[in-house]
Amino acid sequence: MPAIDVKNLTKIYSVFQKEPGFSGTIKSLFRRKYQKIKALEDISFEIKEGELVGFIGPNGAGKTTTLKCLSGLLYPTSGQISVLGYRPWQRQENFLKEIAFVMGQKNQLWWELPPMETFLLNKEIYDIPQSQFKKALADLTQLLSVGDIVNTPTKKLSLGQRMKCELIASLLHSPQVLFLDEPTIGLDVVMQSKLREFIGEYNRKFGATIILTSHYMGDVQALCRRVIIISVGQIIFDGQLSKLVQKYAPYKLISLVLQKETEVSQILSFGEIKFIDFPRVALKVSSKDVKITATRILKELPVEDLNIEDADIEEVIRDVFGNKG
Repeated sequence: MPAIDVKNLTKIYSVFQKEPGFSGTIKSLFRRKYQKIKALEDISFEIKEGELVGFIGPNGAGKTTTLKCLSGLLYPTSGQISVLGYRPWQRQENFLKEIAFVMGQKNQLWWELPPMETFLLNKEIYDIPQSQFKKALADLTQLLSVGDIVNTPTKKLSLGQRMKCELIASLLHSPQVLFLDEPTIGLDVVMQSKLREFIGEYNRKFGATIILTSHYMGDVQALCRRVIIISVGQIIFDGQLSKLVQKYAPYKLISLVLQKETEVSQILSFGEIKFIDFPRVALKVSSKDVKITATRILKELPVEDLNIEDADIEEVIRDVFGNKG
């Protein structure tokens, strides 16, 4: 049985529509108008135990709504959801002890108190035995290298340090399923890299099932073999990240450093010019022709250096959204 099983999930919001001005306020007292907004439309997917899956899409695509339905914060309009065999919206105690929902823009740490106070509070909320608490705390503080700051008031910590402590607070009860919604948002490049390493290590060490949403494609590329792409409430791709590139970007990039300036018309005979600023040139070339084209380039152009790269994943995703938006 999959850890997460979603069948035909639909979520529709009723949004109050008020006419402007005082007259609109009076009218709304007697007759309220609502607009139906379909946030999710008949989506289905399964996630195996221990999988780390990227769940990506533009703003308003339905990512957070999906995670809220999976964690039981929202009741679906229709469809079926099973997480570890539970119906999330029933919010059973045993279910809540098996999941964690981390949102990069939401805080649970007490601002004036050290993170340790929040950890101790969560220990009581989740009824964590003392021995388990001490071991989990030791493991997490070691993985995140924050043992020296857990007794420092939260308001004196940097954003990256706070985010690490937020993760610890959410993971002390050793959940089997993690919903990570933009966990690296607002962090600098170094801290993003450190949190990615932690998420990957946590997945490997504890076998946790993880769904990760992020606008930073570096997060997804570094951690996820499988991605689910959602746009306007519908899933438009579900599969291996490598297959996504093959499907939507059947080309590779050939980067050149030329020994001397060359006629643009001659360069165009090898492929589409993506970038040109002599002596540097980048060409888009069909994946199936890339070897032959590279051989021709080496023979016919004054090449000092040549490199073949896969298509940029962020550009591929932008193309997907552009085609399906």
